[in-house]
Amino acid sequence: MNAPEMLAPPWSGTDATAWTNRFAALGPDFFTELNAAGLPDPHWVATSPDCAALLGWPQDWWQQPGALAVFSGNARHAGMRPLASVYSGHQFGAWAGQLGDGRALWVGELGTPNGPMELQLKGAGPTPYSRRGDGRAVLRSSIREFLCSEAMAGLGIPTTRALCITGSTALPVRRETLETSAVVTRVAPSFLRFGHFEHFAHHGLPAQLRTLFDFFVQHYAPECADAPQPVTAVLAKVAGQTAELIAQWQAVGFMHGVMNTDNMSMLGLTLDYGPFGFMDGFDPGHICNHSDHQGRYAFARQPQIGFWNLHALAQALLPLMPNADTDAEAAGDDLLEALEVYRERFGQAMLSAMRAKLGLLADTDAAAEDGVLVDDWLRLLSAHRTDYTIAHRRLAAFRADLAIDDPAQSTIRDLFLDRAAFDAWAQRYAARLNAEPADASVTRAARMNAVNPAVVLRNHLAETAIQRAQAGDFSEVERLLAVLRHPFDEPARAADADFPPDWAQQLEVSCSS
Repeated sequence: MNAPEMLAPPWSGTDATAWTNRFAALGPDFFTELNAAGLPDPHWVATSPDCAALLGWPQDWWQQPGALAVFSGNARHAGMRPLASVYSGHQFGAWAGQLGDGRALWVGELGTPNGPMELQLKGAGPTPYSRRGDGRAVLRSSIREFLCSEAMAGLGIPTTRALCITGSTALPVRRETLETSAVVTRVAPSFLRFGHFEHFAHHGLPAQLRTLFDFFVQHYAPECADAPQPVTAVLAKVAGQTAELIAQWQAVGFMHGVMNTDNMSMLGLTLDYGPFGFMDGFDPGHICNHSDHQGRYAFARQPQIGFWNLHALAQALLPLMPNADTDAEAAGDDLLEALEVYRERFGQAMLSAMRAKLGLLADTDAAAEDGVLVDDWLRLLSAHRTDYTIAHRRLAAFRADLAIDDPAQSTIRDLFLDRAAFDAWAQRYAARLNAEPADASVTRAARMNAVNPAVVLRNHLAETAIQRAQAGDFSEVERLLAVLRHPFDEPARAADADFPPDWAQQLEVSCSS
């Protein structure tokens, strides 16, 4: 493969000295260096101004000479060091063996005002870990990942970011049909996954496992270095971050779709957007991934799967415990104890998030029964398949000082065919609100609207943008991005916050999405 053209960075802050490439210092056991295959005759599809600001780049960075070539994989800036990392993992609960960056190419780590950030090109050609795949990404999946990465950031949920998409009509890619190829540039402080640690533990490489662990502690968990037992301290830290992340997923109705261990971030970030979905009518058993035939990653199972995945990480870290050779059972018990952080943190984070969504204050005597009130609310939504996002948004207009059947309550009450069931719950809700300080009612609607989004990236919104982009019109991607950057504001186009159209019921996403 020919080396790509080396370009001088056209804007300040991206010269060769800005690239730190700490992961590349680990050595060849952890990655393979290679050049991107690039896109022929590329064009811009979309850019994220918020992600550019995160990097400290000017808003017109993409208009500078060479930017299109670099972020299509056809050239690189001095200081970039492209490589694909190796990892393994469990997929759908079964050991999948060696995996790795089959479509993603790590191009370097850039110093930014927000700390070091890694950049990846996803879809820039095959790597040694492509497993007979072509290493390409299609426009459809690239748009979904780009929009959802930035939508999650807008919602305040920890996530990898997306800087831009470039595309090429000159390079068709075959999936179920021939599709347009694309490259999406992803950004994160680190793309380390549970699977990176599983790889070296499973293959019996303790020295490399120790090297990776020490690297993680040094750069991402320095407070764990001086802990009495750094391994359990790191596991507890990751468990806590993962618990808080998944609680936020559940609270906003987000479904990842493929919670394999190789898709789990060591930093507690939402990682790898494939067959994701946001809840329409609330169904705890909903499976957003058409390829998930057993329903392993159904919405209600995500908290349990997060805990299962952490057990897999704990097993990978077991060889690093100082007593692993002399008393493996005790070492395992210590790791299991560290995992209990997950149970505690998830319960706390979930209740806190749902209290906020219902506009409830925690520091009152009446708060003791909030868990029951929340559970019954979710059961009510489930029984009626009530739209999850719209129900929470409309609940902000509920008046505890009015009769439940007052016409002013109709915006929320009309969502439920069984009025009696809603009325029974609403009477309890009103009593709970009336038990709070009088001034709480003045701010309740604003507080609720600040945590209950008006707009989420529903599948039909993404699909409309994709269909137009496939026809060469990228304006809907840009428009939708602008809306998703501010999801708690009422959109200018009411349809963005409305119920999904009937045709949306036919949409399916799978692992190829």
